[in-house]
Amino acid sequence: MQDAALAAHGRNVANCRNGYDSCDRSKLSEPETIALAVADHQRNVTDCNDGMQSCNRSKLTPFESREMAAAEKQRNLAACKDGTGGCDPSKLTVAETEEVNIARRQINASDCENGSGQCDHAQLSPSQTRDTTAAEQQRNAQNCNNGWNECDHSKLTPLEARQTAQAEHLRNLAVCKDGQETCDYTALTVSEAKTLADAEHKRNYAACLKGYGFCDPSRLTIEETRTIHPGN
Repeated sequence: MQDAALAAHGRNVANCRNGYDSCDRSKLSEPETIALAVADHQRNVTDCNDGMQSCNRSKLTPFESREMAAAEKQRNLAACKDGTGGCDPSKLTVAETEEVNIARRQINASDCENGSGQCDHAQLSPSQTRDTTAAEQQRNAQNCNNGWNECDHSKLTPLEARQTAQAEHLRNLAVCKDGQETCDYTALTVSEAKTLADAEHKRNYAACLKGYGFCDPSRLTIEETRTIHPGN
């Protein structure tokens, strides 16, 4: 029975520390009650500094209230710099407003260069516009080179267009070698077409010879037919 009572008491202490409704403070010893009060106060201070709804400002000391106000001010400044919904511009000082404007311009410039986020070209400085244009050009060239949908061939330089054409040709050659349905045989050179035809002829002969894989006897030479059917 004593062990069960100790276990029940331990659960109650834990429930109280965790702020559960099942906590029965009347069953706590004096040291446990004091320790709980200290923990509760510190948790409330932390909640207030973190901007949690569970914060009870009335329980803060004057020093803690000032500390919370400073943390609240820093959170608002960070939110305004990041452009998140928690920003209240009316709480910013003149210096902070300028700091926020600089940060927002930098974020916008980064978004424009990276092709992500909410890019506003009108807010870019001349140097940022040049950097953004160069980044967009490079990104488009890479998209075209990789065969991605975001490619705009009309924006390629003559050199980029040649590089893209070469990359497209190599991709087509690869899919033709793999026998994929996207192969454009008309785009192959005479030499490439012959190499592929020779490889297919060898594959067909091997399939007929081994009896494994698709075999088209009509494409065998007379000599190949004889090796497969010696009696003929």
